[in-house]
Amino acid sequence: MQTITWRGLLALLLIVNWTSVMAIEEPEYSVITHLDEVEFRLYKPYLLAETLVAGERSQKRAANMGFRRLFDYISGANSVQSKMAMTAPVQQQPASQKIAMTAPVQQTPAGEGWLIAFVVPGKFTEESVPQPDNPDVSIRAVPEQVMAVLSYTGRWTEENHQRHRQALLAALSAADVEVLGQPVTAAYNSPFSLPFMRRNEVMVAVAAAP
Repeated sequence: MQTITWRGLLALLLIVNWTSVMAIEEPEYSVITHLDEVEFRLYKPYLLAETLVAGERSQKRAANMGFRRLFDYISGANSVQSKMAMTAPVQQQPASQKIAMTAPVQQTPAGEGWLIAFVVPGKFTEESVPQPDNPDVSIRAVPEQVMAVLSYTGRWTEENHQRHRQALLAALSAADVEVLGQPVTAAYNSPFSLPFMRRNEVMVAVAAAP
C-alpha cells in the first residue's frame, strides 16, 4: 500500500473542510456595499434556535454548553422528534438574563451569561418549526435587517473576537454609521477545521449602509 505523505494528508483535509463548508445552509442575504474590509448585507428574515448559558463568564465553556443543548434539539429533542440539518453560522454574544430571550440584540456587559444560537433551516416557518423539548432552548424570529460584517480567520477565542469587534466598531464610527445594539460573533466551521481555513465573522445591526 502506498504511504500517504503529509502533503497528501493536508490536501485531503483541505478538500474535506471545503466541501463540508459548501454543503451547509446559511441565512439568505444580499451584499449592499463595502467599506474597506467591512461588508454591508441585507439579511432576509430567518429563525434562530437559541439558549442562554447564564452565570458563565468563560466564552469557551458557555459555547460548549450551549452547543450541546442546541445539538440535542436538532438531533431530535423536539416536539416531533425530528432531526434537522446543521446550518451555519453558530452565533454567540454576551447576554443579560433580564432580556435574554426577547430582545433582538442583547445589550448587556459580558459576565452575566452568553447567548448561543443556531440558524434554523430555511424550510421551516414560525408555525412549522419543531419546538424544543428543553425549556432552556427557544425559537426566535429575526426580522429583515442590515448587518455590518467583518470576516476573519483563526481560532474561535475571546481574544480574537474582541480584537475584530473593536476593529468593526471603530470602522463604523469613523464612517458615521449608526450601530444598533452589540456585535455578535459567528463561526462557520467545525472545531476540527484548520484555523487558517476557518471563516469567522463579527457582525452588528446598523440603521443603514453608508
